[in-house]
Amino acid sequence: MPMLGIMASQISGHLSTVSYDSIATLNGTGSSGTITFSSIPATYKHLQLRFLLKGTSSSGGYPTSFNFYVNSDNTSANYYHHALNGSGATATTSAGAGNSDLIYAPGSSGLTDIYAAGIVDILDYTNTNKYKTFRSINGLDANGSGYTRFTSLLWKNTNAISSITFLSDPTYIGNWTTNSKIALYGIKG
Repeated sequence: MPMLGIMASQISGHLSTVSYDSIATLNGTGSSGTITFSSIPATYKHLQLRFLLKGTSSSGGYPTSFNFYVNSDNTSANYYHHALNGSGATATTSAGAGNSDLIYAPGSSGLTDIYAAGIVDILDYTNTNKYKTFRSINGLDANGSGYTRFTSLLWKNTNAISSITFLSDPTYIGNWTTNSKIALYGIKG
């Protein structure tokens, strides 16, 4: 039988059995630049965050990074990132120790109703034998302009992750709008 003629039922033993369970969904309040998931259950192999984010600040308007930290550890020396950024016209890279910039989100100036969308994978979040790794893809389309960002982040700590905090840049993002939303999923392995 030609390879293209194989039915899914014939290869069912080779299909992925990964499932995603919704743990929690949080919204911005319009009056705070912090969104925190706490008491994350330790019953999954990996975690995934899916988000739509926008800030209230009219000072920025262009996507700007913000801090992402876990277990209330905002000690910058414990984080390291690598990023590939694209604006449609240019591509840049960045890397940095002491930097927990993971994704970009817009402020409100000139970007009415435009939100950053993306996904963050958090690998082996309960494994206490290794540092934690995050990978993210996100971006936004601003009707002719836009921004994309591919990022990996290392948290130099072996503790299991029990909380995750998104902290906006107060100048360029401000507070998270009430329509900003982050959903946390557990991935069974």
